[in-house]
Amino acid sequence: MTRIGYLILIFFSLIVGSCSGRKTKLDKKNLIPEKELVSLLTDIHIADGLLSLPKINAWASSLDSISTYYQVIEKHGYTKEIMDKTMKYYFLNDPKKLNKIYDQVLGILSEMESHVEKESNVVLARITNKWPGKEFYSIPSLSGNDSTRFDITLSSRGTYSLTFSVTLFPDDQSDNPRPTVYSCYPDSVDTGKRNYIKSINYIKDGRPHTYKLFFTLPANQVHHLRGWLYDFDNLPYGIEKHFKIDNISFTFSSLVS
Repeated sequence: MTRIGYLILIFFSLIVGSCSGRKTKLDKKNLIPEKELVSLLTDIHIADGLLSLPKINAWASSLDSISTYYQVIEKHGYTKEIMDKTMKYYFLNDPKKLNKIYDQVLGILSEMESHVEKESNVVLARITNKWPGKEFYSIPSLSGNDSTRFDITLSSRGTYSLTFSVTLFPDDQSDNPRPTVYSCYPDSVDTGKRNYIKSINYIKDGRPHTYKLFFTLPANQVHHLRGWLYDFDNLPYGIEKHFKIDNISFTFSSLVS
């Protein structure tokens, strides 16, 4: 019984007084079916969690928590009396079964929490991804535009991370395929003074590989991060290029003073 939740204990505290301290043998007629009881208890747990949120609690301030639970019961098509009878039966006559029922409730809640967390991470990734370019680059391309050049303006002190996935096919004819990334101050954009970030060589095996580049801006100052996600050594004229770049993200983390 140690794993039975406190919400069930709330109901027990309300109904146990009517038992007068005796283990009363109750019949199983008109009890809430197990499957529906699991769904009902799940919704009660969710309602309790929502009431812990300040805005919702203020909105429902005219109702106490028990009244809210009873509204959930009625929404499922049952009365307080039927719920009391069901809970009383399991508490007094089959607590092991009740424990298994609540295990199902916990399993559903855990799955819901996992789903919400996954969706939240997706939304957060969309919010924090500051990549200003296209979602993906692919050659051969229907658009005919194969430029992977980018120019990002930075201004906040911290570490910037550029992450992307590259699939370079064996028939690609570029020499030393790689990303080329450099930083420069606004006043040196046209003068050619560049600080290159250490590059990496792409693997030409037709499989996607993930690469990461880091750049640290030590002070709050305007800076440019520029370059190409796909660069090579031989002349572009007459060579066949075959690649795909996707899953591109550009994120920022501030430096702790």
